[in-house]
Parts: sequence; structure tokens; C-alpha cells
Amino acid sequence: MAELGVNIDHIATIRQARMGIEPDPIYAAFIAEQNGADQITVHLREDRRHIQYRDVKLLKDTIQTRLNLEMAATPEMVTIAKNLMPHTVTLVPEKREELTTEGGLDISPRKMEELIEELKAAGIEVSVFIEPDPEMIKLADRYKANAVEIHTGRYANCKTDKEIEEELKRIEKACKMIRSANMRVVAGHGINYHNVHRLVQLQMIEEYNIGHSIISRAVFSGLPEAIRTMKDLINKR
Repeated sequence: MAELGVNIDHIATIRQARMGIEPDPIYAAFIAEQNGADQITVHLREDRRHIQYRDVKLLKDTIQTRLNLEMAATPEMVTIAKNLMPHTVTLVPEKREELTTEGGLDISPRKMEELIEELKAAGIEVSVFIEPDPEMIKLADRYKANAVEIHTGRYANCKTDKEIEEELKRIEKACKMIRSANMRVVAGHGINYHNVHRLVQLQMIEEYNIGHSIISRAVFSGLPEAIRTMKDLINKR
């Protein structure tokens, strides 16, 4: 069965709008786990626009599943990760001016291999968030990453049937490469209740990290229903 990582960043976004104490991301994580989440995902950004260090620390100490920490590939964040010891670190690109992550990470710089080695040596699983690009996947394999999270943003933004089919072919090819290299196949970004079906039909993605769509649905239907419905969808054959 495919696993669901629930990204709770936007719970913190609402809290930070008033710089108060609610809604509490820790409580959201509890609800997520009680309703089928296999993993809690958070992005500790450099500008701390939503999730805070304290949130990650409390999550690590209290959740019953796994903690996936998305973070920039910087020495400062590696130090933070080694202090917090999440189960998984997902290395992602990050720019202060962006509203959300705009694409996959370029892992060609030599420092990437060193960062991955340092995190793995500390006992943390490492995933890299990259485009479904054969060259990036080869590098992830060379650097001995544990998992590859395919950036599905381009797929989510496709408008025509032709564009969708072409992007699905890229993703399918990427999935096969990742699996043949014995890395876990993960997908994330822009996945919602409508476009997830075609990804599920590939029957190769082992884990989905989804946040915005789940939290958006939860505004109207409640977080438990939003999570249970998505969990059902990713395991529908």
C-alpha cells in the first residue's frame, strides 16, 4: 500500500498570520495520525514563515509515526537536522521570495554529496526533491540517497490531455529508474483529489507528501475526512 505523508505547514501559516498559538500544528499532527497519516511532513524554512523550530522539536517528541523534515541544503540546516534527528530529511530548493517551492532541487553541486553523507552518517534517512530528470536521478543514486521525491508540480499544472500524457511518461520513466536503483519512490507538490488518480495508476509511487490540497479541503469538510479520503485515493487500484 502507498503511504501518505501529511504536510501541516499551512496550519502554521494560519497561526503565524496572528502570531498567536492557534491553530496548533501539533494537534493537527495528532489528528492526521489518528486518521491514517503514515508520516508528518514539515518545511522549516530559513525565514520561518510558518513552521518554527519549536514545532519540529515538539513533533519529534510526540508523534507516533515518522517525521519528514523538508529543508534547504545548507550547512546551517544540516546542523539543525542533526540536533532534531527527524526520521527523514528531504532536501528541497528554497528562495525567500517564492510563495511555495517552485521546482526540483539541482543536486549537481559537489556539496550535495557531502551533505547527504553527513546526514546519513548521523542516522537520518535522506530524500532529494528533484524533477523527473534522468540526470538528477543518476546523481541521487551516485550520492546514495535513500529516496527520491519527484516534483509533480509540472504535472499538476498541465492543461491539455497531451501535456498530461507527456508529463506522466516522464514521471513513469523516472519511477522506473528510481526503483531500479533501489531508492524509494516518493511524489509531491500540487497533488490534489483530482489529479492524484493518474499517478496512482502508475502503481510505482510508494509515498505521497500532500499538504495544501488536504488543508484546503479540511476547511470545509474537516481534517479527519480530508485525510481519510486522500488515503483511500492513493490506495485505489
